[in-house]
Amino acid sequence: MTSRERFINWMHFKEVDRPPWWELWYWEETLDRWYKEGLPQDVHLIEYFGVDRREDVGVNVSLCPPFKEETIEETENYRIYRDSQGVIKKELKHERAKSSMPQFLRYPVESRRDFEELKKRLNPYSPARYPLWWEEKKRIWKDRDYPLSIHVGSLFGWIRNWMGLEGVALTLYDDPEFIEDMMEYLTWHILIVIKKAVEEVDIDYATFWEDMAYKTGPLISPLHFKKLMVPRYKKITTFLREHGIDIIFVDSDGNISSLIPLWLEAGINGVYPIERAAGMDPVALRKQYGKELLMIGGIDKRALAEGKEAIDKELEQLTYLFGSGGGYIPWCDHLVPPDVSFENYMYYLNRMKEISLNKELWKR
Repeated sequence: MTSRERFINWMHFKEVDRPPWWELWYWEETLDRWYKEGLPQDVHLIEYFGVDRREDVGVNVSLCPPFKEETIEETENYRIYRDSQGVIKKELKHERAKSSMPQFLRYPVESRRDFEELKKRLNPYSPARYPLWWEEKKRIWKDRDYPLSIHVGSLFGWIRNWMGLEGVALTLYDDPEFIEDMMEYLTWHILIVIKKAVEEVDIDYATFWEDMAYKTGPLISPLHFKKLMVPRYKKITTFLREHGIDIIFVDSDGNISSLIPLWLEAGINGVYPIERAAGMDPVALRKQYGKELLMIGGIDKRALAEGKEAIDKELEQLTYLFGSGGGYIPWCDHLVPPDVSFENYMYYLNRMKEISLNKELWKR
């Protein structure tokens, strides 16, 4: 069975030889640690870790061009800079700076005029939105044996990036039409950008990115979500399904429990990474939603850091999830952090594979 056949069958709860193996999501500092602990530096990780191949069509729906990163101020202890999204940040200089949170000082969208200026970077007809040699890539993908995805952007997450959470929260009440106008423009923009790809390529699944929840709940109310986002999501998911893409995931950290029914209503039928520290539980979700909800993730990064006994306990849930017939791919519930040793990660990866290959365990 090819990795493409395996993924499509598993996500439609059909017979497979084994569940997909989809790791490869790490902080840069994590790999730096693992290189010191024995991970060879001259290998392809997908081959070394023995995971299934997957690719994305590489269509850029985000800012094009992005903002040019520039340093505004720099001292021995910190750097203030503008990032690719136009956000001015203050970042401390220390060993784990790349995986720690910076201080957000100013955002590129503070008014309607700012968004009109930002639209220059959201021209759906920009030629650089599609990769070079598109026709050649199409010929290669036609005979592929691995799953192919398309990233279809964001409705809330981008706006939060451009305005800041406080800016979005205040504008939802002070000028809700402005938020709605931005989401409407993004919906139109996304549909225009992806049209050529979904019409010309047989794509297997689509992904949104939102990151719109804290540890205990969403960053906006479900009422706002239902009014502003569900109708616009539906435009995009309907378009995707009209072109044969019925596996549609959204990436959001945090506790998304109250948003899952709304995503399902909007035509998004998959979630990841199912953050355990935020109270998300893939077993509970499977019991609640059955085959209606597809999942990737849900392996607690804290267990990976703790050691083999904790890893074994964490992986006990896989027997139920695999035994439910499909629709779930094990994965760390975020990028694997640098407090996870190379030894612990390899133990997790090998144990996960052992369980996925032993269908007798799934029946218990």
